[in-house]
Amino acid sequence: MINYCDLTGKVAVVAGASSGLGADAARAYAEAGAKVAMLARRTDKLEAVAKEIAEKGGDVFTYPCDVTNEQSVKEAVDAIVKHYGTIHILFNNAGIAQRGTVETLTVEEWDRSMDTNVKGIYLMSKYVVPHMKAQNYGKIVNTASINAIIGDKGDMFVRHVYNTSKAAVLGLTMGMATSYGQNNITVNAVGPGLFESEMTEGTLFKSSEFLAQYSRVCPLNRPAKRGELNGTILYFSSDMSSYVTGQFVVVAGGTELV
Repeated sequence: MINYCDLTGKVAVVAGASSGLGADAARAYAEAGAKVAMLARRTDKLEAVAKEIAEKGGDVFTYPCDVTNEQSVKEAVDAIVKHYGTIHILFNNAGIAQRGTVETLTVEEWDRSMDTNVKGIYLMSKYVVPHMKAQNYGKIVNTASINAIIGDKGDMFVRHVYNTSKAAVLGLTMGMATSYGQNNITVNAVGPGLFESEMTEGTLFKSSEFLAQYSRVCPLNRPAKRGELNGTILYFSSDMSSYVTGQFVVVAGGTELV
C-alpha cells in the first residue's frame, strides 16, 4: 500500500518557523521524512527548534529571513536551493495579529500587518514558484485564518486588519492555484481557529472569560491542541491532495458553523 503522506526526499520550506504553528509544522514535516528549511527573523528561537528536530534525526536547515523584505526572501530561497537543490513544498506561515478597529489602528500598524500577512506570501511564492515550475511539481500551503470569514465582536479582540489580510490570503490562494495548476503546483489555504501559540498565549489564552465563551460556541467545546493543524497541512503538502487546489479548510472545531 502506498503511503501518500510519506515526504521522504521532499524539501519543505516553512516561513515563520520559529514558534507556534510554524514550529509544529516543521516538526511534522521532519517526522514525515522531509528535509526541512526553516525561515524566521528570530534566529535564537529558530535554532532552538531546529536543534530539537536534528536531535531526533531530522534533516534541517535554517536561514534568517524577513518575509516583508524582497532581498531577504531572495537570499533565503537562493540559500535553500544551494543547500538542498530544489524546493517541493512551501508553507507560508509568517504572520501577525494586530488588534484594533479601522478607527484605532495606525497606518503603520495596518501596513505592518498587510506586509507580513499578505506581502510575505507574495514574496516567498515569487521566488519559490520558478523552482517548482522547473520541476513541474509543487505544494504551496498558505496560513489564512477562521477570521478570514468571521469577525470578533468583543472589543478586546476586534482585529480589522487581521480580518482583511487573512481574507486577502484566500484571494491570493485562489489566483495562484488557477495560474499554476498547469505546472502541477497546487495551492491551498488552512484556516486555524483558536490554537495555543506564541501569538495567542499572551492575549486570548489569558482571558478565562474568552476561553469560556469560545468553548460554548465551539461544537467541540474547546480550543485546539498543539499539533491539531498538522494533519491538514500534511494533507495539502503531500500527494494525498494531488487533485485538490485553490481550497480553504477551516480547522476550528466547527466554530465557523455557529
